Amino acid sequence: MKSKTSKETFTTTTEIVLPNDTNALGNLHGGKLMLWMDVVSAISASRLCNQVVVTASVNNISFREGIKLGSIVTLEAKVSRSFNTSMEVVIDVWVEDRITGDKKKHNEAIFTFVALEQKNGKPVPVPEVVPETTEEKKRFDGALRRRQLSLILAGKMKPDDATELKALFVK
Repeated sequence: MKSKTSKETFTTTTEIVLPNDTNALGNLHGGKLMLWMDVVSAISASRLCNQVVVTASVNNISFREGIKLGSIVTLEAKVSRSFNTSMEVVIDVWVEDRITGDKKKHNEAIFTFVALEQKNGKPVPVPEVVPETTEEKKRFDGALRRRQLSLILAGKMKPDDATELKALFVK
């Protein structure tokens, strides 16, 4: 199976916040943003493995501040690291000022997907991700620590087996 770069999984989409997308305060519903994140990150994961992918977990979503009605929202997703049948995807959310055109990073998220075989729905191996930029390498390294923490919290890994996490705390 041929490896791919993070760049090859890059996916972007742009949305405008319409009245139907907002809450009583005129801000984008958090659930609507989560839907947009799920879709863009699923496409990114699919670009790595060329398979059907399903969301396995949402590892992190940060909501820094509300996104106002009429805002232009751009979501960018890249696979940060792959494991046997799963992939971690990082999503950056940018909000553009319609008057000045300035873009500000507004939110970020980390989703995990599993690749499934189309006919039987069983997990299938995915290609390795090769990070190239400094940021991609940082996210690649952090993905293993996040994965180990998730496995510990799910009771699927013993803390003593979490080599990457232990390396942070034990000299």
